[in-house]
Amino acid sequence: MTPFSPKIEDEVAGDVDEEIVEPPMYKVVFLNDDYTTMEFVVEVLMLVFHKSIQQATAIMLDVHTNGRGVCGIYAREVAEAKVQAVHTLAHERDFPLKCIMEKE
Repeated sequence: MTPFSPKIEDEVAGDVDEEIVEPPMYKVVFLNDDYTTMEFVVEVLMLVFHKSIQQATAIMLDVHTNGRGVCGIYAREVAEAKVQAVHTLAHERDFPLKCIMEKE
């Protein structure tokens, strides 16, 4: 006799069939201001969000022209860490750059 009878294996397999619920995702968004330089915004996008120069420039222009720009979509903990990193870098350089997260 095997350690697991077919009946027990069927019961275990039935438990695994439960639906997996994905955690909610959050958009990290930069808000435009009249003081933070475009160069700094691009620098932060490349450093914190690992964007290419082209992607960072496109997001920066979106922030500049539309008042806001989405930097990425992440799980809550990752989004919170990225917002904090942006605020820390902005504070160190004396920029009022604001970064928020919004539930997607």
